[in-house]
Amino acid sequence: MADELAKQAAANSDIKDCYDSIPKLAVKIEVSEIRETKWQTEWDRTTKGVTTELCFPKVADSLKLKINVTPNLTKMVTGRGNIKSHLYKYKIIDSSMCPWKTGKQTTDHILYDCELVKQERDKIKAGILRTENWSLSKDTLINKHTNIFNKFVESISLEKL
Repeated sequence: MADELAKQAAANSDIKDCYDSIPKLAVKIEVSEIRETKWQTEWDRTTKGVTTELCFPKVADSLKLKINVTPNLTKMVTGRGNIKSHLYKYKIIDSSMCPWKTGKQTTDHILYDCELVKQERDKIKAGILRTENWSLSKDTLINKHTNIFNKFVESISLEKL
């Protein structure tokens, strides 16, 4: 019966093609939204990439960013590479302490407290203080002040820390 109805529908020229009424762009947008929702669900559920998730908590926001991905940027948003807390975790070095002994060398320490990059941090703070407080989260810093954050990350030498 299904085959017979399909043949009748195919032969009937009075039936309007329903697929012509949905623009391709609408389908692309809907698929994109579904993809982002699924990605966000997985992102929220995972226990890996905690440092990166603090930088990019919302998948949709991170997809809109125009960031030039560099080795330094990758190290700062993942907490991996030659960051001492990461190297210490895998027993590659004996201590996770910053060379100035002011705390564990994490990406937060480098960004907010490290004396070795104070001059570079003061430059980005000056740019941000024009519009808001310096005590902002990494995701706000990256999403709202992308260029300033990139300049800071590229101005410091993580290899020398």
